[in-house]
Amino acid sequence: MAQKINPTRMELYRLKNRLSVAKRGHKLLKDKQDEMIRRFMELIKQNRSLRMDVEKALAQIMKQFESAKLKMSLTGLMEALMVPSREVTIETGARSIMNIKTPTLSYEKSGAIDLTYGFAFTPMDLDGAVIGLSGILHQLIDLSVVEKTCDMLAREIEKTRRRVNAIEYIMIPDIEDTIKWITNKLEDNERGNITRLMKSKEIILAKNAQSSS
Repeated sequence: MAQKINPTRMELYRLKNRLSVAKRGHKLLKDKQDEMIRRFMELIKQNRSLRMDVEKALAQIMKQFESAKLKMSLTGLMEALMVPSREVTIETGARSIMNIKTPTLSYEKSGAIDLTYGFAFTPMDLDGAVIGLSGILHQLIDLSVVEKTCDMLAREIEKTRRRVNAIEYIMIPDIEDTIKWITNKLEDNERGNITRLMKSKEIILAKNAQSSS
């Protein structure tokens, strides 16, 4: 790369400015990466806690649901669950985390749970499963938001890490090498000019000495 650049003082000045900008950009990106990692770790802890609670509750709900499946036909089960037990309104939105738009979900439940099927032909286990699932709906929604946010942050952290590494290990060393090459070339030219001046001075002095004699 250095051989394709003219070794001039103007080019040296331009590269030094570019190096300064690259170092500032590297610091800003590194700070952004560190802050995103900190936020990511907080969300990971939140995600783990939510997931453990949800999985524990779902395990119990699935036991009740499996028990209900054994006590009634599949057709009867599907018919019993055709009508929702509660209406929920969900609105989507977004929030900014380190200039990354992440999703938000707000939800509103309407009234109490209404078991719309007849109790005469359905087991109590089905009631427990439906009520239990309705009870953890807010946790399922929160978990989906946290997991999506974690996924988006992880991808942005990886992209930022690549940029940081490209600047730190490729761009900055390349500019520094080019600056060093131009500096050496300018110093060589300066020494060459001084040598030529000294020789010219010697020749002039020698001619003057001959003329005087």
